[in-house]
Amino acid sequence: MLELRNITFDVNDEGGEKEIIRDVSLTIPDNKLVVITGPNGGGKSTMARLIAGIEKPSSGQIFLNGEDITELSITERAKKGIGFAFQQPVRFKGLQVIDLIRLAAGQRLKVVDACEYLSKVGLCARDYINREVNSSLSGGELKRIEIATVLAKAPTLAIFDEPEAGIDLWSFQNLIEVFQRMRENIKDSSILIISHQERILNIADEIIVVRDGRLVRQGGKDEVLPELIGTASAIPSCRVATEV
Repeated sequence: MLELRNITFDVNDEGGEKEIIRDVSLTIPDNKLVVITGPNGGGKSTMARLIAGIEKPSSGQIFLNGEDITELSITERAKKGIGFAFQQPVRFKGLQVIDLIRLAAGQRLKVVDACEYLSKVGLCARDYINREVNSSLSGGELKRIEIATVLAKAPTLAIFDEPEAGIDLWSFQNLIEVFQRMRENIKDSSILIISHQERILNIADEIIVVRDGRLVRQGGKDEVLPELIGTASAIPSCRVATEV
């Protein structure tokens, strides 16, 4: 279980100090797929980066399974079981897909075992296992390969920051199916997705709404989603996207 207690995050810009996240407290329970949503610029991705350790909070604490991880680096948090998938996956010229999966797994996997992770994300393993992770891969292919590396790592908490960013409709539908399979097989772990796409919200167990850096709503999908997409939304400035 992940817990944020009174998290605040400030940055310095030309106008002085700016508060991005404002005194947020929330819990990500075990064995759940949770989606954080809200308006663009509301702090969703910043919150994901704070959880992963890419950014450090100005104040407050972050706990993973009861342990205070606030001061741990991204590498130390990864060792504790936090996996992070970026909006735009990194390309690695000269690095093959199998090498990337082995790095994520932390061991020299056999080819057949590495291929199994690719199959889980809907890729034909023989076509991708020896491909370079470079510009020859499409955005959708890179997304699924990155998810395969997250699966290989088997994290306690898997974080996906706007996985729909930069991919076509066909690839997006495949990603939805991948997340659905992950949700069906979840065990002693959690999945956290940052998104405003209705189809991703529809597969969530819980939805967290963030606006202007504040937590404004958290609850079950059946309770929160109708408010977001209804004509008389309780959170009118939080528009849910229905298309990629």
